[in-house]
Amino acid sequence: MENREKYITKIDDLKTEIRLLKEENDKTKKQLVWKNRKLEKDKILIENDRIKMEKELKSLKNDLQRYRTPPLVLATITEILKDNRLAVKSSTGPQFLIDYSPSAFDKNIVVPGSRVALHQQTFSIVDILPSEKDENVTGMEVDEKPNVGYDSIGGLDDQIVEVKETVELSLKRPDLFEKVGIEPPKGVLLFGPPGTGKTLLAKAVANETNSTFIKIVASEFVKKYIGEGARMVRGVFELAKEKAPSIIFIDELDAVAAKRLKSSTNGDREVQRTLMQLLAELDGFENRGDIGIIGATNRPDILDPALLRPGRFDRFIEVPAPNEEGRKEILKIHTAKMSLDKNIDLDLLANMTDGASGADLKAICTEAGMFAIREERVEVTEFDFMEAYDKILGHDYDEEYQKEAGVMFG
Repeated sequence: MENREKYITKIDDLKTEIRLLKEENDKTKKQLVWKNRKLEKDKILIENDRIKMEKELKSLKNDLQRYRTPPLVLATITEILKDNRLAVKSSTGPQFLIDYSPSAFDKNIVVPGSRVALHQQTFSIVDILPSEKDENVTGMEVDEKPNVGYDSIGGLDDQIVEVKETVELSLKRPDLFEKVGIEPPKGVLLFGPPGTGKTLLAKAVANETNSTFIKIVASEFVKKYIGEGARMVRGVFELAKEKAPSIIFIDELDAVAAKRLKSSTNGDREVQRTLMQLLAELDGFENRGDIGIIGATNRPDILDPALLRPGRFDRFIEVPAPNEEGRKEILKIHTAKMSLDKNIDLDLLANMTDGASGADLKAICTEAGMFAIREERVEVTEFDFMEAYDKILGHDYDEEYQKEAGVMFG
């Protein structure tokens, strides 16, 4: 009996020990699972750091390789020779004769004048660079055609014929000039009082031809630093050559083309340098090709004689103030879309407006319409035109200017 109790006691102790071992085992197992999860999380973080460091190392290697690459030499192709050889002139001055692979580059872009990048050691062509252009020059190109046609210009029939012959015909039918055996005229100068339609003629030419139209006001050539104006003139003509056939319209030409006088100011000398560059581009050693030049000015009397000789501007077209018949045509054009009273006599209005320009007549039509709008009418009467005439042309400003002698008006 006593042995039995000892045996039972021993069994209970073993059961207690087994239970404690199980509890300790469960605790240890939970700890190991938690440590395993932590190690897996650390592994993911370390893997992400490794990937990040590899990317950074790759970027640093690329930067290091780029820094180790020697700089390229800028050059311009001057001549294409046989046997796949080129003559180039580097930006530092020396000229080189190099070989190139025609299959590596498009033959249409490997032409004289193209900018290339040369390897510093072998002087082989690495890349063909785009032409260097001034943003101000590229912005002068008119993308959309003006909505002005020859039918929108009144009283300038003779001038329209001359502009067509000089500019439009030479671009559309150069074969006619070849058959006759003469060179087509390259330039036309429009001169006359303000508001007579010089800019309208240029817009009409741009509308009627499929040429690239480049418009610039001559005062934009006047720059602050030496050489900038001349560089801009050269850039305009280079743009015109690339976009040929093209038309360059230079408005207010007298801003840079006034007579050259003895002057001691740096500003005047810089304007004269710009003028000399313009003269060289108009009639230089290189053929201008399919490029038409239209100049416009209100002051032909102050233009430099070198600009007016044949070969630069081949025709001088005066755009005078319209006569009575011309004024009637202009009034018909501007009143075509207006709601007019049936009793309006345009002949009388054309007779009254002697000496008025086309811009004055357009202003009269607009002002007459404003008088009708002021009274909330939908028709413009003859009285409105009379009121507009008195407002635009009837006021004598000369007397007021004489009273304020010596005052500069802006």
